Amino acid sequence: MTGTPAPFTADDYTARMRRAERAAADAGLDGVLIAPGPDLVWLTGYRPPETERLTLLVLRPGEDPALVVPALEAPDAAEAAPPLTLRDWTDGNDPYETAASLLAPGGHTGRTRRFGVSDNTWAMHLLGLQRRLPDTAYTSLTEALPTLRAVKDAAELDRLAAAGAAADRAYEEIRKVPFAGRRETEVAADLAGLLRRFGHSQVDFTIVASGPNGANPHHEAGDRIIGRGDMVVLDFGGLKHGYGSDTSRTVHVGEPDAEERRVHDIVRAAQEEGFRAVRPGAACQDVDRAARAVITEAGYGEYFIHRTGHGIGVTTHEPPYMVEGEERPLVPGMCFSVEPGIYLPGRFGVRIEDIVTVTEDGGRRLNSTPREMAVVD
Repeated sequence: MTGTPAPFTADDYTARMRRAERAAADAGLDGVLIAPGPDLVWLTGYRPPETERLTLLVLRPGEDPALVVPALEAPDAAEAAPPLTLRDWTDGNDPYETAASLLAPGGHTGRTRRFGVSDNTWAMHLLGLQRRLPDTAYTSLTEALPTLRAVKDAAELDRLAAAGAAADRAYEEIRKVPFAGRRETEVAADLAGLLRRFGHSQVDFTIVASGPNGANPHHEAGDRIIGRGDMVVLDFGGLKHGYGSDTSRTVHVGEPDAEERRVHDIVRAAQEEGFRAVRPGAACQDVDRAARAVITEAGYGEYFIHRTGHGIGVTTHEPPYMVEGEERPLVPGMCFSVEPGIYLPGRFGVRIEDIVTVTEDGGRRLNSTPREMAVVD
């Protein structure tokens, strides 16, 4: 995809809301409640400010979608969101009474109504609803509907592919800059600038972990001076056109020694086996098992200390997760990372990561830069 993609339409958002309603009914829920955050953006395209004032999308099977919104934000909501029933409330009135009329329109029925709630709903709002409606119960969407956003349509896949291609261009450019003698933070700033140059509106992370810092998978770039002989883990991503990128490559400043090459080759082989395990019907844990087996058989199993992958979409981390115990089957359209690593405390680390989407007969990488170790200056 080149240029700016066509925006999602009201029909797109309506279809997503209907999907959420059906999923809620299948899960035995009376409805879904969505606060400002990624779920609301995905379902409606509306991105209100996250404040103490209650904004809440209410989706109930068989009912029209409704948005509880502060009166001062109602004009923006009417313009930004697809056709919704707006229920506004004014300062000084009880917003939870307004929401309660949508959650329990018939009043008390003698049974407990159960709702799925977006994970980033503020506690004060959930507690306010519980006080107003004591015969209601709530569960997080991650638990109740973990794959609601997991299966991407063609337009979403195009955006994810474009974000991945932009991250790849950033990697190709960062390999050209000097590493030796510079702080990690300086290289991280270069990476952030490259992501923005290639179209990212938001940079979520730029991990530059040199030498022993590479043994910390989520190392924050610091003031350590990168030296010749260092292995450097690069892990970076963000959002382009509202969808995420996330890729990792490990480079070496000058020529690596034999052990460094061997460890890198093991991780590269593990990443390849994880990718090869991607196919419709396979369990998420199969991807983790395939990658982990390579590292374990090579004698480094205790140094692979995290899951093999996470989903990606309108956020850079979301379900599904490629981890032992996750038996959920892979479905065409799912997108997630495959990112095994080896982390040797006090010495160095290696991680290689691509975003992969499930196809009808296997998987497709959304990152295409070389996975062989690159030597940088």
